[in-house]
Amino acid sequence: MSAPLASRLSPHRDFGKVAVLMGGRSAEREISLLSGNAVLAGLRRKGVDAHAFDPSERSLFELKSDGYARVFLALHGRYGEDGTVQGALELMEIPYTGSGVMASALCLDKLRTKLIWLASDIPTPRHAVLTAQSDWAKVAKDLGLPLVVKPAHEGSSIGLTKVASVEKIEAAYELAAKCDTLVIAEEFIGGRELTAAFIDDRALPLIRIEAPQGNYDYQHKYFSDDTQYHCPSGLPAAQEQVLQATVMRAAAALGCAGWGRADLMLRDDGKAFLLEMNTTPGMTGHSLVPMAARVAGIEFDDLVVKILELAHVG
Repeated sequence: MSAPLASRLSPHRDFGKVAVLMGGRSAEREISLLSGNAVLAGLRRKGVDAHAFDPSERSLFELKSDGYARVFLALHGRYGEDGTVQGALELMEIPYTGSGVMASALCLDKLRTKLIWLASDIPTPRHAVLTAQSDWAKVAKDLGLPLVVKPAHEGSSIGLTKVASVEKIEAAYELAAKCDTLVIAEEFIGGRELTAAFIDDRALPLIRIEAPQGNYDYQHKYFSDDTQYHCPSGLPAAQEQVLQATVMRAAAALGCAGWGRADLMLRDDGKAFLLEMNTTPGMTGHSLVPMAARVAGIEFDDLVVKILELAHVG
């Protein structure tokens, strides 16, 4: 059995000049700036020659001309977490943190994530693709009510609606369609909300989330102090280990690398359903990966250095 992750952390080597990519032009720009600045401060406290770099304000190709040796990706959502930036960095042969082009693209696409998980026998809620011509009554009959409507390529619950009646599905679809051309409806899974992070090949402790009225939306994720986080999760150790193993299998099916975080629901009968995989999780003051890492004995500054150590090309 290998040693715990915390005991395997080592003093960082000289990474050279490091760019922390943050901001960007996705709907999650605000959160990306919070994440990026936290990462930047952590790296600098550890003596890393780290600099902020906003690709919405500068050309990515300046990374090469300015002599950056490595990139810490703190971009969230499209144009940063979807494989596009990863592809550009690979062309420039600059090592970057997190998953590669294919896994990044797949994980930001909730529909394709589901298709791969279903093919890999990984439990995920039933779903349907919605269009303006969809039969709302049939969608409700097939998936049951309540159900969840969301854009396939957005994170942080942007454009997401929990729908309790057939009459409200169309409005939920129209809201999601303002964010994305691909919209899905998903079976609502009641129960305990959990998140499971991993670094390299190691799963971190699960976090159980209790949001007001069970509504873990954008505000409650990033700006509210009303949401409660339980880590340790309070689950029996054997059950937690099974869920961690499922998450690692789900990450492998998508080709994830470096680090990431899966969101899942645990039904009262003990059956778990994976909702989505995040390849560049948040690193804000309310973020979950640093919280789980701390319980595993890894402080924030050591965490960001470890993630940077795992940077790769392709």
